[in-house]
Amino acid sequence: MTAAATMAETNVVAWTVMFTDIVGFTEFTAVRGDGDALALLSRQERIVQEELAGGGRIVKELGDGLMLWFDDPCDAINTGLRLQERFEEETSDDDMPLWVRIGMHTGRQSRRGNDLVGHDVNVASRIVNLANSGEVLASESTVRGAEGKLTGVQLEQLGPVVMKGIPAPVNLFRAERVG
Repeated sequence: MTAAATMAETNVVAWTVMFTDIVGFTEFTAVRGDGDALALLSRQERIVQEELAGGGRIVKELGDGLMLWFDDPCDAINTGLRLQERFEEETSDDDMPLWVRIGMHTGRQSRRGNDLVGHDVNVASRIVNLANSGEVLASESTVRGAEGKLTGVQLEQLGPVVMKGIPAPVNLFRAERVG
């Protein structure tokens, strides 16, 4: 093994990557202006910071969304559901809707400075694009990693989904609170 390959291997981690995306942000910005758009982004980031479990962190901001990682898939699913609850609460009190979709995938990522890159990051990024406003979608690998640890959560299998640039279909689940 070469020195470069050894170094690359030590920078590989196995975590759950989550993406958030504000639905309708482009139109919101066009209609309401940059000031309200910046306020909406700040509100999303504040809520995410407040709800992050001890094992999660924000990796980076991505325009109208965030990339997060979690060392436990169960924490990722539960945090995604708490975030949707908080986004809904905040939207009902305000004329500035915070409609967010969330997608996540558990796999291997490579560290690049403070960033994470790799195929499994790309899969998570594609999953968020399939979610509707208010939804939390998770890949089968995330669901398997959380098996036996989730309480009060229903996982509805959506089936294998073909996604742009991803060579094999990915089995997806919609997570929802029950009770």
